[in-house]
Amino acid sequence: MSLVRARVWRFTVEKGKAGAEAVQAVEIGQGPLPVSLAAVININALACDLRKTVDQRVRDHEISLLLSYIAGIPDTGPLGVDCPALDSSSGHIRRFVSECTGLGVMTATSEALFDWEPGANGLSSFDVLPGKLVGTYTKTGVRPDLLYDLAAGPLAGEARGRRRDHEQMFPAGKGTQPQKTRLAKLAQWSIDHDDHAYFMSWVWLGKGGVYVDIFLPDDSPAAVGLRTGWIDTPGSTPPWRFRVPRPDARRQADLDPEEPVVSQAAPAPESGGQGSAVSPGAHIRAAINRAESLVEAAMNRSFNHEEDTLGTLSDVPVRGRWIRGDAVGQARHEVLLGVLEERVPVDHRAQRHILASQEADRLDVFLEGRLLTVVQPVDSPRPSWDRIQSELLG
Repeated sequence: MSLVRARVWRFTVEKGKAGAEAVQAVEIGQGPLPVSLAAVININALACDLRKTVDQRVRDHEISLLLSYIAGIPDTGPLGVDCPALDSSSGHIRRFVSECTGLGVMTATSEALFDWEPGANGLSSFDVLPGKLVGTYTKTGVRPDLLYDLAAGPLAGEARGRRRDHEQMFPAGKGTQPQKTRLAKLAQWSIDHDDHAYFMSWVWLGKGGVYVDIFLPDDSPAAVGLRTGWIDTPGSTPPWRFRVPRPDARRQADLDPEEPVVSQAAPAPESGGQGSAVSPGAHIRAAINRAESLVEAAMNRSFNHEEDTLGTLSDVPVRGRWIRGDAVGQARHEVLLGVLEERVPVDHRAQRHILASQEADRLDVFLEGRLLTVVQPVDSPRPSWDRIQSELLG
């Protein structure tokens, strides 16, 4: 388990007849956020597995590439970045590294702030959901990255990442213009989707390590029971406010240039039957359940492609192999990527909370659904399957 420095913001969206009109943000404070490098790898490998074509070579190369730039230090050291290698890379590789890191850090944020629990709570990628959630989420314009299915309701997460070449890793004072622009678009996205709950994490990668700005709306259901005990420094930045620019009426949509445009219109949502009203959260949960068949089919393909059996978890076979992070220079880490033949019941798994996973000598292990990842330094002996199994099952 490694650490990143997190700064948490609460913000309020002022609404008018035309939608979001202004945003006002207040800093709650800063603190050390534990981040599992295994979780960072897991979340990104999971997104690859959900594609229609599963190619082990591509997935393994992406994992090796990411591990070549991002380095965790054992025993709760800082999550680091190989800045010379990153700065020597092309722009699209830098974006790949920063966005992959952003997804993993955002998931750590969901565990620390909202008590999201892998295996117990659902997790979906918006790259997969639109085809199954027709009528629920638009296919054009702004679209968040991950959808967390919490007890309080579905929570959309937006992950952004940037290289920051400054000695002071957090930008001082008010939010940066790119942060404001994205917050404004997400606020309007939420309004357009029946005030859908959401949050945004903005990762900074630099010589000082990995830092993250976390933005959470004040009126979000996820803010109820927010876990902030890990914050050790109260907020000191004065509140700041900005107006939301109105989109050009001559354009069909206020589109993000980084996102593809899909012209196909989504049909109306399915009826709840007998004219009954269905809440947006219930409709989304039902659609997520329908999307599970796609997830399971992708995992079946991955399991069948693996040749080596690692062992079993609660009598469920696990296949996989070790991958070295040596795409750029000498490897510092290697990752065990395993696929379960089926899901292990939640009550069979050990209780895991990211804030309680910092004990010395614990493995950096993460199991989400049927995908297992274990990350460790290459100069340490590989853990036995019995040890991996004992930490997963308690």
